[in-house]
Amino acid sequence: MNTIYFRFFLLLLIAGQQYCWSQVTPQSNTPAPDSKQIFIEHSDYLDISEKEVPGAVVLTGNVVVIHQGVRMTCNKAYHFTKSNYVKAFGNVNMVQGDTLTMSSKYAEYDGNKKFAFASGDVIMTDPKMTVTTDTINFDRNSQVAYYNTGGTIKDAENTLTSKSGTYYLNQKKFQFNTAVTVKNPTHTIRTNHLDYYTNSGHAYVHGPSTIASATNTIYTTKGFYDTKKDEGKLLKGSKIKYRDRLIEGDDLFYDRKKDYARAINNVKITDTVNKMVVSGHYAEVYKQKDSMYITKKALVTGLFEKDSVWFHAKKMVVTGKPQERVLRGYNNARFFKRDMSGKCDSIHYDQKRGLTQMIGRPIFWNGKNQMTGDLMHLISDEKTEKIDSLKVLNNAFIVSKDTIGTGYNQVKGQNLFGKFKDNKLHEVDIIKNTEVLYYMRNDKQELIGINKNVSSKINMILNGNNIDTITFFTNVDGDIFPENELPENARILRDFKWRGDEQLLSVADIFPKEELELDAKAQAEVKKKAQEPDAPMEPSKETLEYDKPKTTAKKTAPKKKK
Repeated sequence: MNTIYFRFFLLLLIAGQQYCWSQVTPQSNTPAPDSKQIFIEHSDYLDISEKEVPGAVVLTGNVVVIHQGVRMTCNKAYHFTKSNYVKAFGNVNMVQGDTLTMSSKYAEYDGNKKFAFASGDVIMTDPKMTVTTDTINFDRNSQVAYYNTGGTIKDAENTLTSKSGTYYLNQKKFQFNTAVTVKNPTHTIRTNHLDYYTNSGHAYVHGPSTIASATNTIYTTKGFYDTKKDEGKLLKGSKIKYRDRLIEGDDLFYDRKKDYARAINNVKITDTVNKMVVSGHYAEVYKQKDSMYITKKALVTGLFEKDSVWFHAKKMVVTGKPQERVLRGYNNARFFKRDMSGKCDSIHYDQKRGLTQMIGRPIFWNGKNQMTGDLMHLISDEKTEKIDSLKVLNNAFIVSKDTIGTGYNQVKGQNLFGKFKDNKLHEVDIIKNTEVLYYMRNDKQELIGINKNVSSKINMILNGNNIDTITFFTNVDGDIFPENELPENARILRDFKWRGDEQLLSVADIFPKEELELDAKAQAEVKKKAQEPDAPMEPSKETLEYDKPKTTAKKTAPKKKK
């Protein structure tokens, strides 16, 4: 009888416990959506053991927990009813509507704070990406999840890894602050501070960063990159480095698919193969076409026979493969070299042919010799790269000042053909309708007379500014006049014009006034920006538009006519 009585008492006790449990979390009722209490929807077994887990109900087998839009399933859970808290074990899966799913080996959830903690092979997914990490925290109030144990994020285009990260669900934005790597089929981004938007694939880097691909590497300290379009906007001392070219500027735009770059302010493009440097305040580079365009104080610097030569024009275009570069300068073109310089409307330099063409009112200075004509060609030796010869076609005119007096030595004709020796004009042939006027002096530089005559052809051997010998050919007519027998107005040949004050004597002279004004304006803009606080690069309107939550407008039925 005692045994029967004991069994009956135990049955009543268990039934009482089950009844009490059903009063705390009645499984037959559905909780209100805004209920503050955690609701246990299902569990295969339940137990209350103050000794094992004080203050908790132990749920085992197919556990289902619900709280304000979140559904959690697991193998086992401790439900602390008074503190509205759950600890979940084994195959934990948390689902927030259709926006977020998180699985792990272990999790905790605070119903009062709406805060979740998960650890052990954590996988968090939304419709656009997947996060894997060891430990993650999720604040449902702010809709922010973060981890500090190293994580990997994958979306359709990229794989991101970092030591720590924060995910803002409403903005679809990840923020990383330590050792971030973004791998894409076409490039890899490495930085310590990255803001990444999963919907648009837009990445914003802050601090020293690299974006590397098979063809080039981008260096920046502040920039934006569209990982879907493969386009970037780079600021603050950014560089794009190819195998044979380096592009620098204060503001760079890059399109990887087109291999196109645009640079603004303090632009510098270094061509390491051709030993050429291009600078200015605006440039466009088309790598696949081996071409670049530059303006706003454009300057091309290159090595010519182991000496620097500078080219300038309002607009400059460089095209061609390495060792076959072609340079074109338009509008007020100029060049300067230590021993020669020139000006014209436009200039054309062909590296392979060793040919420099000066087109449109050209003027060329070699030492103190001034040459003008309708068209000029400077030809260099392809092997030595030394200036070999000069052609002046139509209306050729060569002028130099007399070594002592105030007069000018002058030679003119239809065409001029010159040969150089050690970069100095050494021998000159003037062809057709030639005229000459030069001051003849002896070894003591005493004036012997003024030679003035005409002929069909003239040959001159020069020694610096002096004429060593002069030979006249065919139909020679003229004389040597004593200085007092040749009037001043007869000492000037027709179309003579001395332009010595225009001669370029240094690199600084290569820029006209308007180009220097452009430079001053650009530098003032750069200086102003440098003095301003370094504001973070904000998401573009396109990014915000792309990443904002999508809403579907409700259709309203048309009003019925009465």
